[in-house]
Amino acid sequence: MLQIDLDRSSPVPLYFQVAQVFEKAIMDGVLKPGERFENELALADRLNLSRPTTRRAIQELVDKGLLVRKRGVGTQVVQAPVHRPVELTSLYDDLARAGQEPATRVLDYAVGPVADDVAAQLNLAAGTEVVTVRRLRFSGGQPLALMTNHLPVNLAPEREELERSGLYQALRSRGVHIRLARQRIGAKSADRDEAKLLDEKPKAPLLVMERTAFDDSGRAVEYGSHVYRASRYYFDTTLVDR
Repeated sequence: MLQIDLDRSSPVPLYFQVAQVFEKAIMDGVLKPGERFENELALADRLNLSRPTTRRAIQELVDKGLLVRKRGVGTQVVQAPVHRPVELTSLYDDLARAGQEPATRVLDYAVGPVADDVAAQLNLAAGTEVVTVRRLRFSGGQPLALMTNHLPVNLAPEREELERSGLYQALRSRGVHIRLARQRIGAKSADRDEAKLLDEKPKAPLLVMERTAFDDSGRAVEYGSHVYRASRYYFDTTLVDR
């Protein structure tokens, strides 16, 4: 049973103190995915808290995607969401570094004339052939992101290589080093195809990221459009007052 020491003289609300302790335990792996969460009434009695306070603490964890309520089962811990710093790294590298067991399924791999909007991003002439790859990325066995990437034919890794490793890792093996990227982050609702692949409900919130990556010489080498499960993924940023 998780030890919780509350500071009842602190200005920090009690519900938030409780939620923070459980959030850290889930993120650190002390509480495992699938583990049953302590009953609300039992937790309130153990901590000498009111049920509304305890209920609010649990709801805080549900809202953050750390707990899920299942009819007939109760409240369970889910896999800790992936948090990713807004840096010039690939999702595969970030997941591997965090011990999240990344895996990839290549859904489509095609060579064809570049679309006008992609040509503008990659600074290519109209009609130039590019490789377009659509991949489903998993973290800990669960679908996390649906990624579409466009690359010049002479730089594109083979399909099999992209199922074994990340795109940036494959590019590095070809001597291509990403030095700069132009990136935009937004949000959208999942369409039926996205919802099915990502194991979400239609119209569920998704994070969207578009990125154009450039190598040492300033050449555009990759343009990607990715969607992520908002319930399982978020970005970290650090803001500095200049």
